[in-house]
Amino acid sequence: MRQLSDCRLLLVDDAKANLDILVEGLKSDHKLSLALNGEMALQIAARTPIDLVLLDIVMPGLDGYEVCRRLRQMPETADVPIVFLSSLEDVANKSRGFEAGANDYVTKPFNLLEVKARVRALLKAKAYSDVIKEQLAADLRVAREIQMGMIPQDFSAVEQRFSVELAGVLEPAREVGGDLYSAFAGVAGRLVLLIGDVSGKGIPASLFMVRASSLARLLGRDIAEPERILARLNDELSADNPSGMFVTMLCAVYDPVSGHIAIANAGHNRPVLLRQGAAACWAVESLGTALGFEPELSFERTDLILQPGDSLVLYTDGVNEAFNAAVECYGNDRLLHDLNEHSSDAAHAVADGLLHHVRTFVDGAPQSDDIAILTLRRVSQTQSMP
Repeated sequence: MRQLSDCRLLLVDDAKANLDILVEGLKSDHKLSLALNGEMALQIAARTPIDLVLLDIVMPGLDGYEVCRRLRQMPETADVPIVFLSSLEDVANKSRGFEAGANDYVTKPFNLLEVKARVRALLKAKAYSDVIKEQLAADLRVAREIQMGMIPQDFSAVEQRFSVELAGVLEPAREVGGDLYSAFAGVAGRLVLLIGDVSGKGIPASLFMVRASSLARLLGRDIAEPERILARLNDELSADNPSGMFVTMLCAVYDPVSGHIAIANAGHNRPVLLRQGAAACWAVESLGTALGFEPELSFERTDLILQPGDSLVLYTDGVNEAFNAAVECYGNDRLLHDLNEHSSDAAHAVADGLLHHVRTFVDGAPQSDDIAILTLRRVSQTQSMP
């Protein structure tokens, strides 16, 4: 844990006499930076790591309340303890200070020993908080590595076996997320595709995702019908679900000999069929019910024939429900329109292209949900796999 003597305090007061008193009392215990007005304080905080701020209220230009609000808006100082040192001692002013984001309030004339004690207490609390945050961040990094390790990255063996192209993208909105996809050999020489989206985000969603994905893979190796895979998975998830979480999932089973693909949907986004010379369209119409609510549900099945060169695009709602800074939604119409550009592309170009379209649309706005994309393309009869 960081030593208190290594912590830097920012002292802000337009009265030099007050700064002199604070410097004399604190210089032996901490590193110090000084500012005679609010503008100078914000400039220092933006370029110098600060651990605590002692802030006057009544100052020319920006007053202490406004400085405090701006410090809370800056990423560098959003969590830094702020203590008001002010001659304004009535309850209304103190309340206003806490509403602006202060952690403590000391009235002038202040007792230097009291100021030092409060500074030490706040710095110790911040140091413990930083240690916990660092440990949590380390745990989340490990959790992300484990989660990403469960998502297939190399499809080459599956592509060779089933004469298809496969491409997947997964971008959690946080360190870990609840989206999943998979492609693996199932029963009777079939290829099983899965894509799902667990309710919520973060670690709980990630843990539920691991359970759902593991069960689905086990079921997909014994059952050839996607509607039965989802029904069995739903029974398993709903039988023991104290958290009340659920997962939307789409399951598809592909026969490489005939090009036949059977698709069942459990409340998930409708996949898109891409065929050269035709407009992008929905591959299924039914949405179905999400998994985990109640047992003994049944799911509709859609049967299609993928022609050589056809692609099936599976995705989660982090794609079609992405928002830009103007709170405009990417939407289904834009999704179909943009995918029209990729009707003859390889699987990886379809997945990467769709992700590029979404990123261009949001234009730097924060990612609001996990994004997963899985693309299957049947290799044309004249095309050979690498």
